[in-house]
Amino acid sequence: MIMDAVDLIATLAAPISPTLREMEDLPQGVTWLQVRADLAGDIPANRLRSHFGGKLLYTLRSQRQGADYPGGELERHARLVSAAREFDLVELEADDLSPGLLSAIPPHRRLICWRGEPCDAFTLHSTFERLAAIPAHSYCLTTKAAKASDGLAPLQFLRSLARRDVTAFAEGAAGVWSRLLAPHFGAPFLFGQIGTEEYTSGPDIQQLIEDYGFPVVRPIRELYGIVGNRVFQSVSLRLHNAGYRSLNYPAMFLPFYVECFEDFWREVVEDSTLASLGIPIQGLTIVSPHKEVAVSTAAKSSSIVCKAASTNIFVCKNGVWEADSTDPESVADLPRSNKIPRGLKAAVVGCGGAGRAVAVALQQSGADVTLVNRGKERGDHAVELLGLPFVLLSDFAPEGFSLLVNATPVGREDDILPFSIDSVSSDTVVVDLAYGKHPTPLVSEVLARGGTVVDGHDVALTQIRKQFQMMLGQEMPASIGRNMGRNIAVAGHPANGFAMNLPAELQSVQEMRNGVPE
Repeated sequence: MIMDAVDLIATLAAPISPTLREMEDLPQGVTWLQVRADLAGDIPANRLRSHFGGKLLYTLRSQRQGADYPGGELERHARLVSAAREFDLVELEADDLSPGLLSAIPPHRRLICWRGEPCDAFTLHSTFERLAAIPAHSYCLTTKAAKASDGLAPLQFLRSLARRDVTAFAEGAAGVWSRLLAPHFGAPFLFGQIGTEEYTSGPDIQQLIEDYGFPVVRPIRELYGIVGNRVFQSVSLRLHNAGYRSLNYPAMFLPFYVECFEDFWREVVEDSTLASLGIPIQGLTIVSPHKEVAVSTAAKSSSIVCKAASTNIFVCKNGVWEADSTDPESVADLPRSNKIPRGLKAAVVGCGGAGRAVAVALQQSGADVTLVNRGKERGDHAVELLGLPFVLLSDFAPEGFSLLVNATPVGREDDILPFSIDSVSSDTVVVDLAYGKHPTPLVSEVLARGGTVVDGHDVALTQIRKQFQMMLGQEMPASIGRNMGRNIAVAGHPANGFAMNLPAELQSVQEMRNGVPE
């Protein structure tokens, strides 16, 4: 069942500021405000309505549901009854459905909720039959998600139920993807947190709008996504989904939080459930820590994947899953071997999957590549695969290199440099694959010295555009580019961060950056 729109519910799960600034910051498209009174405290409805024109949902979770609520059940029930006089809906737990409480809260004010352990769709149906015996405005059934496959049953349940007054999804980071798909199977509500970056309780309300295009619910016939344990802040989510909307392509790009890739592959990708729901997975971006282990699951692998023993993209072609890598796009526009000066020296710092793929691309372009890594074991493994010289990070001196590539996460969330830049020449091009909310220390320091940098967002955007084309067979619209991605994680980054004075042999790196539309 496909709806044209879903009601977005912004969840207030912390004490509100005296000025009610949180209400003013709510994005357009939010039609409900949920007050988690067990976390935010009781807030008079008339005060909320003075700053918010939508509807109000009151929630006071019990200790049975893991809430840190100090009062007893009689006090809690009294607060629920009181809230029903002011709020449009009051959340009632499955154990709250006593005759006394129901007589005090009319059916049109009830949102009846059930939360439980992972279960199959049949169990959800049986549970709902018991709940549906109590008249209510709507119902919500959620299960805990220990792994991504726990999100399948709620979607099966919604599809077979075919009602518009029931919301169902799996809670927790591993279940976020099911929450995002639930509106496509009739769920009337979509919950998003207010001002949080933690996905333990669910996605941020702003990201529901900007990354996924809600409250509009568009038809989808294919799924794509990013797989790893650091997926929720990826710029891929916003850019891929914006590309689908721009092309009117019936697909959705989802975050799959996955700790064990083998389980995900067996229980979600190879399982027939999503295909039976009419939304098969057709492509995946693979990120840390699964780039290496994922290689063995693909039926076919590109030459780069075979040589680097690492992949970051899977595409299903005619039922066959093929592994490839867009990590080489980080340096894709370096001149090829018949043009590159033989004296060009490049160092790749980091011998993980991304670093090895970049090193292969540089090696094939004719560069003189040196591998650098903090640990000797991973470095020796890279040497065995690639046959390139290796230097421990503790012994690495960057002078004399025309190109330095940081293929480590160092600097993404701290103020540490991946290597010393004291001896880096101003003519050296530095490529930093790491990116976060702010410019990395490496990017900032090199720019401060007047050096030349390709930052992680430029790298990511180049790769995302390539991945989009590989998955869909269509180019990502030119209107979708760096500014859209940069607003997510690096607001305030210098717009002209990449210097114009490049060595002649590396001029095409500037052309690569210019190829990502502003």
